[in-house]
Amino acid sequence: MTEPSIRDAPARPANRSTAKACWAARESGEHDSLTGLPDHRSFQHRLGWMLAADTRPAERPALLMLDLDRFKPVSDSFGRRAGDALLCLVAGRLRSTLRDGDLLGRTGADEFAVALPVGGAATALAARLVDILGRPYLVQGKVANIGARIGIAVAEDGIGADELIRHADLALRYAKAEGGPAFRVFDPEMDQQARLRQALESDLRKALPLRQFELHYQPQVNLRTQRLVGFEAPLRWRHPERGLVSPGQFIPMAEEVGLIVPIGEWALRTACRQAAQWSGALTVAVNVSPTQLHDGARLVKAVTAALDAAALPGDRLEVEITESALVRRADETLAVLHALRGMGVKVSMDDFGTGYSSLSQLRSFPFTKIKIDRSFIQDLETNREDMAVVRAIVALGTTLGMATTAEGVETLGQAAIVRAEGCADMQGYLTSGPLPPAEADRFAATYDPSRNGPFREGA
Repeated sequence: MTEPSIRDAPARPANRSTAKACWAARESGEHDSLTGLPDHRSFQHRLGWMLAADTRPAERPALLMLDLDRFKPVSDSFGRRAGDALLCLVAGRLRSTLRDGDLLGRTGADEFAVALPVGGAATALAARLVDILGRPYLVQGKVANIGARIGIAVAEDGIGADELIRHADLALRYAKAEGGPAFRVFDPEMDQQARLRQALESDLRKALPLRQFELHYQPQVNLRTQRLVGFEAPLRWRHPERGLVSPGQFIPMAEEVGLIVPIGEWALRTACRQAAQWSGALTVAVNVSPTQLHDGARLVKAVTAALDAAALPGDRLEVEITESALVRRADETLAVLHALRGMGVKVSMDDFGTGYSSLSQLRSFPFTKIKIDRSFIQDLETNREDMAVVRAIVALGTTLGMATTAEGVETLGQAAIVRAEGCADMQGYLTSGPLPPAEADRFAATYDPSRNGPFREGA
């Protein structure tokens, strides 16, 4: 156990200006009872006064919004009282670092704010604060390690406290999301992106009731017989102004704002209804999000309802999950997948090799198929490492009794290699890209291995 690299003094104002500010905050009732710092409301008022009093066009005020990294795990582990003590130590380090005239406040549970009357040294101060706040703390006899992320905004002519805080918050969001530099300075592009995101989120909330979602269907073909075995059903959002919005743009947003479960249930119903129109035993594969898996009872109920409404046998539905779904709540996920397998539903591991699942997890979960990610297929004809990965995944699937599907097959050479390695099925533009529902129906009805198969003459 290492000792803290700096000695934390009892939390107290570092200078007269700060002391007066804290005393005024206490007297007005607009202070944080734990640290004695101005609270969010008081800090915002004082920031407004600072901006209104500024008359130096060459040196504008700056605002730093700080968010503590890893504070919650430390508080949960050490206890609430230790967490409170840690916040007081953080406040003490901040006070001792600032100058006369700087404004300090606690604006959230683990958030602080610093306003500088002269912002020219804002980035230098941010770097110093990241260093100081990242040094170990001695809390109730235990060493705690946390860090800080900082968003910086420099005042412009005529800007108010609300807008400056919003700019610094945006910069902080970038600093937290990128995982790189511990602080970021606001630039107008951040604001533009935030407004675009807000508009997209607003539109996303209306997309399901306005019937803007649709499923496309990409054929899956057996590599040995070239026969059509099913379709994967990727989700599409047809925005009235933006056109088709990339799933990479709206799926993470749907997860974040709590829309992925109803969207996922719509996809299950729609895919099952579509598959019921295909003759034979063609399957349909639907992606299921980690959020859906973590509400297992609701997911099983939704799958049952979708199958019953379409009169579709369970073995014609395949649910695809990504490796990330196995990282959290593995026991709950295992129970859900066993329940689905009990209904006859197939379960596949999507994008295998790109996540964090272990071989023991793969062995423990009731997967019927492993899907080899397209990143291992695209350079397969020239990259020996990719060849080795594909060979290993196919061998693993064979050992565990799981079929394998190669995703993203675009050339005859790629198809020949994965077939020679023992891969069961393939999907990709060599056969067809994702098709709208009516085109998928026609493809299923008219598919001929000699004309449409991956090894057809002239392919």
